[in-house]
Amino acid sequence: MNLTCPLPTKQREKILLAHGSGGKLSSELVETLFLPAFGRSNDILHDGAFFSIGNQKLAFTTDSYVVQPLFYPGGNIGDLAVYGTINDLAMCGARPLYLSCGFILEEGFSLDALTQIAASMNRAADSVGAKLVTGDTKVVERGKGDGVYINTSGIGVIENQCAKPQKIQPDDQILISGDIGRHGIAIMSTREGLTFDSTIESDAKELFSTLQALDQEGIEIHCLRDLTRGGLATALIELAETRGVSMNIDERSIPIHDTVRGACEFLGLDPLYVACEGRMVLFTPPDHAEKALSILKDFEPTAQSIGQVLDQSNPNVTATTFIGTRRILDRLTGDQLPRIC
Repeated sequence: MNLTCPLPTKQREKILLAHGSGGKLSSELVETLFLPAFGRSNDILHDGAFFSIGNQKLAFTTDSYVVQPLFYPGGNIGDLAVYGTINDLAMCGARPLYLSCGFILEEGFSLDALTQIAASMNRAADSVGAKLVTGDTKVVERGKGDGVYINTSGIGVIENQCAKPQKIQPDDQILISGDIGRHGIAIMSTREGLTFDSTIESDAKELFSTLQALDQEGIEIHCLRDLTRGGLATALIELAETRGVSMNIDERSIPIHDTVRGACEFLGLDPLYVACEGRMVLFTPPDHAEKALSILKDFEPTAQSIGQVLDQSNPNVTATTFIGTRRILDRLTGDQLPRIC
C-alpha cells in the first residue's frame, strides 16, 4: 500500500500508480495536463460530457478497465466495464443507449475466458436495454499485457433530471444507495488469496433502474455520483470542492458489511475510501429525502441517509466518528487498492 506523499504531478517526470487512484495525483494530472492540453479548463467535471444534437440532449462517457484479477466473486472485467459506463451515463441523468468496446488482448489469452467476458458484457448491456454496437481489438506480445484490458464508451439520451454538482444546495440530504466497499475488498481478497468467514462479492450492478424509479416518483435530485475509484470519501470531496460547499456525514450511519469492515481493519484500509461499482450518493432536498430513501431500499435494503450539506463558507467534508468527534476527510495522496477497476 502506497500512502506516501509524492511530489505534485507538475514537478515529476514519470507517471506513478497513484496517478490512477482517483486521489490527489489523479486530480492534478487532469487539471494541470489534460484539461489545458484539450482547451477545456473551465468545464465542470462530471461522470460524462453533456451536448446537444438539434433539440436532443445527450451524454457521452468513456472509461478503461485494467482490473486484476480478471474474474472475482460477483463478476469479471467484462460486466464491470459495461456497468461502469452505464452508471456514468445514469449519473448524468441519461438513458444508456449505445456502447463501444475496445479490447487489448495479450498473446496466449484463453479464448474460453474471452467468451465468458464477452457474454457477461452482453448480459450487462441487456439489463438496461443498451446495445454494444461497435468496437476494436488489438493484440500485444506475450508478456506485454495482462490478459485483457477493456475500454468502453457510451452515449445516452438525457430523459431524467440533469443532476450536476453546481445544483447542490445547503441543507440537501446525502443518501447512499447501499453498503460500501464490497467491490474493492472482493478484488483485494481474491488477488491476495485471503479468506474470511463469508465470501465477499463485488457490489457491481447497474444503477439506471434505481434512478428511473426515483424519477417516476417525482423525487427531486440535485446531484448524483457513483462511488468508484477513491470510494465514498473521494466522491464527496470532489463534489464539495466543485460546488464550494461543506458537508458532514455520520460514520455511524454508513452501511458497511461486517466482513468488509473486518477485512479493512485486517488490511489497514479506511472503508470510506474503498471502491464500489454499484453504489451512488445522491443529494435531495429534505422534504424529498424520506420518500427517496424508501425507494432506494426497494432496490437495496442497506441504503441509508448518511449526512447533509452544511454551507458555502469553507468547502470541505467532515465525518462524525463513532465516538462523536469529527474528522476532516481529504484526498488520498497514494493508492489504497490499485487495479480495482
